[in-house]
Amino acid sequence: MSDAAPAVERWLAWRYLATRQREGFVSFIAIFSLIGVALGVATLIVVLSVMGGFRQQLLDRIVGMNGHIVITAREGTLQATPELLTKLKDFPGVQAVHLTLERQALITAGPQTRGAVVRGVRPEDLKSREIVARNMVQGDLGAFGNQPGIIMGERLRQVLNVRPGDKVTLITQRLNENGTIAPRYTEYEVMGSFLTRRYEFDNTFVFVPLSMLREDLDYGDQAVTSIDLDITDPQAAPRMVDELRKALGRDDLKVAHWLGLNARFVGALQVERVMMFIILTLIVVVAAMNVVASFTMLVRVKRGSIAILRTMGASSHTIVRAFFLSAAAVGLVGTAAGTALGLLVCANMPSIGAFLSWLTGAAGSGAAEVDFITSMPVRVQATEVASVVAVAIILSLAAASYPAWRSTKVEPVEGLRYE
Repeated sequence: MSDAAPAVERWLAWRYLATRQREGFVSFIAIFSLIGVALGVATLIVVLSVMGGFRQQLLDRIVGMNGHIVITAREGTLQATPELLTKLKDFPGVQAVHLTLERQALITAGPQTRGAVVRGVRPEDLKSREIVARNMVQGDLGAFGNQPGIIMGERLRQVLNVRPGDKVTLITQRLNENGTIAPRYTEYEVMGSFLTRRYEFDNTFVFVPLSMLREDLDYGDQAVTSIDLDITDPQAAPRMVDELRKALGRDDLKVAHWLGLNARFVGALQVERVMMFIILTLIVVVAAMNVVASFTMLVRVKRGSIAILRTMGASSHTIVRAFFLSAAAVGLVGTAAGTALGLLVCANMPSIGAFLSWLTGAAGSGAAEVDFITSMPVRVQATEVASVVAVAIILSLAAASYPAWRSTKVEPVEGLRYE
C-alpha cells in the first residue's frame, strides 16, 4: 500500500495539471507561470554571466598594466638589487617579476603636445604583458629595446598624428646644481601603438626601454620606481603581501596588493554584483507568486474532487502531497528549462552580440567603447548558476507549499454541497 500511495499522488498531480473545461483557465495561468519562472532563471544566468564577463575584463585591464603585488620605496626610488630580485623570484606563488621606472612627461610631435605617463620597462617584461602584446595595432614589439624607440597608446598616437618610424620628443625635467629645474629633451622613434580599449591607458601611456630611460634621466643602473609581481592566485594577494612583508623585513619598502590599490572600484563591482542578483531574483519571485495564485484557484475549483477523494478514504496527506507535487512541478520544470535556455544564450553570445552590433549600426565603427560593449563578454561561473538554480527551486517549493496547505482546509461536506 505504501508503494501505491506515491503512484496515486503522482497521478493526481498530473490530473490537476491537465487541461479540463472548467479549470482550463487555471491551467493556462500555470503554463504562463512556468514560462515566467523559465524566463526569470534564464535572465538571471545571462545577465550575471555577461556582467561577470565585463567585470573580469575590467579587472584584467586594471591588473594587466601592473602586477598583482606592487613593491615601492617609501621615499625616492627603489634599488632593485640582484639579491632582492632573487628573493622575490624564489618566493612561493610568484610567477614573474617586472621592473618599472615611471615618470610624468610631455610628448611633442610637430605642433602637438600632450601629457604622458612614461614607463621604462625591460623588453622581456613588456612582451610578456598580454594586454599590450595582444593589442598591438601599429608596428610590433620585436625591435623594442634595440634602439631608442617607444611604444605608445593608440589614442595618443592619433592625437599626435604620428606613425611608426616618425620622431617624437619626450620632455622631462632635471634638477640643476643651483637647485633650479630645467627641461630635458630626448628624441625617440615611434615603434608601434596598442589599443587596450581603456581610455587612460590608450591616451597617456608611453613605454620606453628601461636602460635607455635610466640613462636619459641620469638614474643608476638599479633604480626603479616599483617592482611588480605576478602571482598564481590573484585572490591570495592580501595573504601573500603579509608574508612578503615578514620575509623581506624592510621598513623602507611598501608592499601593496591589487585589491587594496583598487579597493573602491573592486568594492563597487561587488556591490553591483549583489544588487543585480537581488533585483533580477524579483523576476523569479513574481513568477512564483503566479504559481501560488494559479494553484490556489485550482484548489477552489477542485473542492468537489477533494471532497470525493476524502470520502473515499484518501488521507489529507495524500491530497497535500498531490497538490504540492503539481505546483512544485511547474517551478522545477521552469527552473530546468530556464537554466538550459540561459546557458544556450551564453554559449551563443558572440553571435548575438554581432547581430545586435549590426542591428544598431555599430558594426565596424572602430570605436573602442562601442566595440567593448558589443563584444558581449561572457563568464559563466558554476557557483553563480548553482545559486540561481537553488534560489529558483527554493522559491518554487515555497510557492507550492501554500496551495497544498490550503487543500487541507476543504471539508468534505462543504466541498460536496454544490456538487
